[in-house]
Amino acid sequence: MVSILLFLRFLRPRGAGWMYLESRTEQRVLVTQEQRAQREEQGSGPQETLGQSFWDSQAEFQGSHPRAFASLLACFQAPGEGTTMSGGDQEPGRYYVGVDVGTGSVRAALVDQRGVLLAFADQPINKWEPQFSHHEQSSEDIWAACCVVTKKVVQGIDVNQVRGLGFDATCSLVVLDKQFHPLPVNLEGDSRRNIIMWLDHRAVSQVHRINETQHSVLQYVGGVMSVEMQAPKLLWLKENLRETCWDKAGHFFDLPDFLSWKATGVTARSLCSLVCKWTYSAEKGWDDSFWKTIGLEDFVADNYSKIGNQVLPPGASLGNGLTPEAAKDLGLPAGVAVAASLIDAHAGGLGVIGADVRGHGLSCEGQPVTSRLAVICGTSSCHMGISRDPIFVPGVWGPYFSAMVPGFWLNEGGQSVTGKLIDHMVQGHAAFPELQAKAAARCQSVYAYLNSHLDLIKKAQPVGFLTVDLHVWPDFHGNRSPLADLTLKGMVTGLKLSQDLDDLAILYLATVQAIAFGTRLIIEAMEAAGHSVSTLFLCGGLSKNPLFVQMHADITGMPVILSQEVESVLVGAAILGACASGDFASVQEAMAKMSKVGKVVFPRLEDKRYYDKKYKVFLKLVEHQKEYAAIMKGD
Repeated sequence: MVSILLFLRFLRPRGAGWMYLESRTEQRVLVTQEQRAQREEQGSGPQETLGQSFWDSQAEFQGSHPRAFASLLACFQAPGEGTTMSGGDQEPGRYYVGVDVGTGSVRAALVDQRGVLLAFADQPINKWEPQFSHHEQSSEDIWAACCVVTKKVVQGIDVNQVRGLGFDATCSLVVLDKQFHPLPVNLEGDSRRNIIMWLDHRAVSQVHRINETQHSVLQYVGGVMSVEMQAPKLLWLKENLRETCWDKAGHFFDLPDFLSWKATGVTARSLCSLVCKWTYSAEKGWDDSFWKTIGLEDFVADNYSKIGNQVLPPGASLGNGLTPEAAKDLGLPAGVAVAASLIDAHAGGLGVIGADVRGHGLSCEGQPVTSRLAVICGTSSCHMGISRDPIFVPGVWGPYFSAMVPGFWLNEGGQSVTGKLIDHMVQGHAAFPELQAKAAARCQSVYAYLNSHLDLIKKAQPVGFLTVDLHVWPDFHGNRSPLADLTLKGMVTGLKLSQDLDDLAILYLATVQAIAFGTRLIIEAMEAAGHSVSTLFLCGGLSKNPLFVQMHADITGMPVILSQEVESVLVGAAILGACASGDFASVQEAMAKMSKVGKVVFPRLEDKRYYDKKYKVFLKLVEHQKEYAAIMKGD
């Protein structure tokens, strides 16, 4: 079921603070600003929507605040009907829609010129895993979900005030035939399943062979290509589905580019997608020798028409905007400006990294934007650092020119599973059913309950010290950065016979810490190569979890900035639409005006010595794993 969250801010303050009206599906509830802040403090797990984090029942509020409920309900208006915003300023009359396609859902937001999120909706999407490491989706299913959520967020406004539309999505591979119909990417021949997802690891053999070539393009992906990139997946299709897919294919899209094509009919690709996942160079274009060397000379022969021979920077306006057919599907006027897209993590980076930090006592206030690292953390995590000049970091993707912020080089570190790993560890524990029941009884997410349970059992010590004897190496799906080794496995040391709720909570904590140690390892690799990072900017589902945020601050020793709008990826997508509309002169101007600091979390420096010792153990874990592998391979 679609869930929709609307924030409508009114002029009159109440005793408990400004009032918010929240709407979810067909119910509307009123929540005080203090209550809303409390919900944010509790945090939410990686599978939760924003609406779930802040949910209050209508009966609860109406019973305790009957007059406030009645008066504010009478004030309820849609944004296009002249609703005033907090602070007394009249709401701007220009809106932008951002659409974000994640691993498990499609989300949309209506955003104004100041980057304020006015409406939010999400819709789950289907995933298939026909065999281990094969992950597939449907482009038709995803487009239908995009239409549902977009229609929801523009309900009640004058849609002629929507100036621009921006898409972001996971870097999954969409396959269509010459008539733009779906083709199967599976042995079953099911053409509905025409997307190889970003986390699919079927092309292990192909990526090994590509890396053995040591081709010069590999220096722009950290020296080693990942199995999650498109070239090995394309080679797998050619070698395994020649008749049912490869020979019939007319178009191979990165998912963000598929969405912009579907909206506009324009097959131009985003520079972001092609540079980051397809080996395209912003300066030199395609490298014929690479594709010939790896056995995909087909693309060279047809002048790259199947994978993109027209390339535009993110935020550029595509064609004549929305086609009449797409406009009808989305509930928007034909001709609305549509932007060249971004990969989802890059949209998150765009939504946070340019925020004005003045007045927060941060060292990055007097430093260039290159001192900031955007960490987009959800199912997986991406670490986005930019530089004026190219910096080559072993094991870290890039440098990519203008792939996120125009005029800057981008390096992209990453962890293949983070939110997914936390789910795996928690849901697989014997005490998980007990956790579910107790969390439900308190109307909390399981992660909010675990956080509060950790506070109960920590006693007088800092909560992080509970893992003094428990250590996790988090590469349960291989290492993306900076070791670039997909053969690495997860490790846990310090297990006991206990399987109670305390044991589960401490394992959860150790897993969160391991992910933060992975971020520290990536930062050290980037700094050793020439980056200088002083501040982390977090966004994505895991950034709503206060334990996850605090552990990143403590373990890296850096302050963490959270955006005023927690849905920063959607703000990033809306920034693209704003740029395409022409309302801002540049992406940088839109970033500065639409990104705002919401909260700063500082590290507990008094705990530094403890985390330094745990980090030494963390590094020993992978060292030992490699030693064990060498022993087993020996004579």
